[in-house]
Amino acid sequence: MEQLLTTTAVEIRRFGHEDLPRIRQVLLDVHEDAYAEEMDDEFNQRFPWFVDHWGGNPGFACVIGYDGDEPVGFAYGAPATPGREWWREHLDQPPADESTFSFSELMVRPRWRKTGTAQRLHEALIEGRPEALAVLLVDPDHPKVQALYETWQYRKVGNRQPFPDSPNFVVMLRDLSTAKAA
Repeated sequence: MEQLLTTTAVEIRRFGHEDLPRIRQVLLDVHEDAYAEEMDDEFNQRFPWFVDHWGGNPGFACVIGYDGDEPVGFAYGAPATPGREWWREHLDQPPADESTFSFSELMVRPRWRKTGTAQRLHEALIEGRPEALAVLLVDPDHPKVQALYETWQYRKVGNRQPFPDSPNFVVMLRDLSTAKAA
């Protein structure tokens, strides 16, 4: 199922659920490099569990950017279970179409940050998604990241702490149906 997309300087490859055994170590290696100074954090040490959790979803979608043979970053997520869209608790009036793509991770290795690679990975992952919405969580200790997502048409709808040792993340939602209509 691997597909190839070419962008400026970084080649983006698409992967699905069945590819996880082949790409799992790549995701772990990029994470270790991206969070090298924070690997003593217990929450970051559980990243392999998150990869297996998300990758175990049959709808798992992942894009990995490569510079030659070197992975530079990735983004992944999966469709939310219909009727269990946890972001709904933050809205007074949910949209008519609540189908949601849960955007779980976006990581770029330090050497490729501030090159536009993150946005290219993000857009490649959500491009053509059938869901009406995309949801993601942002660590509130990273306001620049939240501001970046806002420039990518996400809006803050609330806060959520999914695990006792995780931050009280900012919940951000993006309407994907308007992008399809444009």
